[in-house]
Amino acid sequence: DGFQKSMRFMAEAGCDGATIVGVLGESNRMTDRERETLIRAAVDAVADCGRPFPICVGTSHAGTAATVALSQMAQELGAAAVMVTPTKEPAPASDDTLAEMYARVAEGCPGLPIVLQDHPASTQVHMSPKLIARIAHEVPAVACIKLEALPTPARIAALRKLWASELPPASDCTILTGLGALYAGFDMEQGTDGFMTGFAFPEILQAMNAAAQRKEWERAHALYQRYLPLLVFEQ
Repeated sequence: DGFQKSMRFMAEAGCDGATIVGVLGESNRMTDRERETLIRAAVDAVADCGRPFPICVGTSHAGTAATVALSQMAQELGAAAVMVTPTKEPAPASDDTLAEMYARVAEGCPGLPIVLQDHPASTQVHMSPKLIARIAHEVPAVACIKLEALPTPARIAALRKLWASELPPASDCTILTGLGALYAGFDMEQGTDGFMTGFAFPEILQAMNAAAQRKEWERAHALYQRYLPLLVFEQ
């Protein structure tokens, strides 16, 4: 009940969607049955909210086949997208191997958008902006990049530059800010499209992003500076 209340709260607060079973939660401790129960609960909780409210499900796993299987489960249960990040291997995976992983998820889940999560703090996998641009270029299902590798503003700028020149994305692809929105003021200036992160007051993130999309930088930064202590406290 508490989990479903959280989903309904975010819908009522005006969020555009919610992501569950991320890498910083207890996903690596969940059984497949528990995961299935959680996905069903999330999808059911927002089914009657009166507007589309997509549920994105984290499906990262140490094995590519398992990642594909978890993604297929999420798709069958009504997930609107899956979020996938590489996992640490005894030997660093090559760029080709990482690109192939996303291609295999896309092949196994036709029509399902993929969020590429770049979070080396938890995965110890470091993806360059060029590799991320390449994956979005080669795998049309990659519809969003969740950039969480520092320094995020510079990496957003580098990715935007690559997209505008040699490696345009194969389909519409957005960039979302994570890391608790700690660097939101700087990420917004470099072209992030929004936020995908935990914060008890999502309406504040919405207001910041709305101002940034309108190029109202004074208001965007005023909100960021006012609420930054709370963003830091939550971490």
